[in-house]
Amino acid sequence: MKLKRFGFKKLVLSLVCLAVLCACVVMIINCFVVFKTKDRIITTREALDLTDVDCILVLGAGVRNGAPSAMLRDRIDGGVELYLAGASPKIIMSGDHGRKDYDEVNVMKDEALEAGVPSEDVFMDHAGFSTYESMYRAKEIFGADKIIIVTQKYHLFRALYIAEQLGIEAYGVSADPRSYRGAVYREVREVLARNKDFVKCIFKPEPTYLGEAIPVFGDGNQTNDK
Repeated sequence: MKLKRFGFKKLVLSLVCLAVLCACVVMIINCFVVFKTKDRIITTREALDLTDVDCILVLGAGVRNGAPSAMLRDRIDGGVELYLAGASPKIIMSGDHGRKDYDEVNVMKDEALEAGVPSEDVFMDHAGFSTYESMYRAKEIFGADKIIIVTQKYHLFRALYIAEQLGIEAYGVSADPRSYRGAVYREVREVLARNKDFVKCIFKPEPTYLGEAIPVFGDGNQTNDK
């Protein structure tokens, strides 16, 4: 009986030690991703000093009833601001349009057009189903080698890390003019997401969809689906 109890305690201790080790690895990878990319998060003014930027990449977020969420609206506004200030001549709106009844990218483009951006300068990436896929497709489909990424700061670390690992020279401008609901939850989830994409960047799998090249130096109307 004592041997069984000893064996059970040893098993529990082993599991606890394993859990602690896993938690340490997760936090180390998280800190590595943040530390490696934090210097490439810049201000709008600093972004205007960059040269030969192929495009501004705005990452998608939630849409409800055909309208952008607060987070997405701020990302769009940040991208449009950079475009109008002359940071780059093109914008890629990358998001989820995997179903007929859910469309982030047309909402994003419509908002940009209303703000005065010409349609030919706005490309839509309809298959930007994840941050990793948005980065992969920015390079392989749209031919972008130097970009400015626009999203909230907590998200920029991961986006910049993925871009670097895929061979893109990327800089990030944060779109955080306000506080958002669920910030703590998103921060916790992002730690796990950074770990997931850290591993993904080692193996570099292809995204869900690739397809023919649509150079970002051309006409954004090529990506219209309406």
